[in-house]
Amino acid sequence: MGEKIIPLADHRYAAAVPTVPGRLVAPTGLLGDRLGRPLHDLRISVTDRCNFRCSYCMPKEVFDKHYAFLPQTSLLSFEEITRLAGLFVAHGVEKLRLTGGEPLLRKNLEALIAMLAALRTPGGRPLDLTLTTNGSLLQRKAQALKDAGLQRITVSLDALDDTIFRRMNDVDFPVGEVLDGIEEARRVGLGPIKVNMVVKRGTNDHEILPMARHFRERFGGQVVLRFIEYMDVGATNGWRMNEVLPSAEVVQRIAAEFPLEPLEASAPGETAQRWRYADGGGEIGVISSVTQAFCRDCNRARLSTEGKLFLCLFAHHGHDLRALLRGGYDDAQIAAAIGAVWQARDDRYSELRGQQAADPGSGQRRVEMHYIGG
Repeated sequence: MGEKIIPLADHRYAAAVPTVPGRLVAPTGLLGDRLGRPLHDLRISVTDRCNFRCSYCMPKEVFDKHYAFLPQTSLLSFEEITRLAGLFVAHGVEKLRLTGGEPLLRKNLEALIAMLAALRTPGGRPLDLTLTTNGSLLQRKAQALKDAGLQRITVSLDALDDTIFRRMNDVDFPVGEVLDGIEEARRVGLGPIKVNMVVKRGTNDHEILPMARHFRERFGGQVVLRFIEYMDVGATNGWRMNEVLPSAEVVQRIAAEFPLEPLEASAPGETAQRWRYADGGGEIGVISSVTQAFCRDCNRARLSTEGKLFLCLFAHHGHDLRALLRGGYDDAQIAAAIGAVWQARDDRYSELRGQQAADPGSGQRRVEMHYIGG
């Protein structure tokens, strides 16, 4: 049977999606791309809006009061998200992560969590269901998230110093409220909790040791602190290589005060390199997508707020699954389209970053962090 192309509406990051029921892309749980990478994780952005204006993600000079966010009618409904998630699970996905923007801004998010928590792998196992948040609404929502079926949570926190934190979120939000949210998440059992710190040289790198000390001493291994290299996602964050602090230096700084020992990856395709404190005081992780690319093991797909499938965090375009959902296509056809897209995947931007920096190529616009999540 021949390939059929679904044309897309004229919108940012758009690409055509093939439905190819004649190809062997029916769900088997063993889907691989051109580099042999399996499909294992799906990150689902539930909103492109955020109440922070962090400079490395949504700088205020771009995302001001005049910025046009997606209208509600463009967003996937909870039913549409759940339907697609089920098809991805049939293809082998075992982990779902809800992202944004700030996902807790999506109204009635607990209802979606409950729907996703009811999904099972082909073998009958529950999924690993988690969420990444800036923590601003976590204190009031943690119990409802847990009750709905959320298992784990990751909180973005770039500084302990209140002045630095307010400057980085650029909306004068106090760090104490995020810390209270982490405490509440731990109390209700959303764990193990991970805390992600994006490190920018000259901005917050002096907060590395205070962050390590705080979470080591306050939580005694119940919170895993991870340090993320400042990445060149999108085109609005003014990224410069000289603001990247290599993860190797992060590890050196911490190890000088608290000796560290390397740990094995906890799962295939894990982005973080893990280190434990030699005295048993817990562990840290470093995510080194700039200095130590991990494209070869990447098993993650990303679903945008309006239903576009992205194969890389640094992608130029997504494949519009919403057009299939709202175009009358059945599950088998949509599953075939997902399979065809993944099987054609050869994305490895981080490995090619140096070459592309020297040769910008087509100059296509890369997807923005707030639109697709981390």
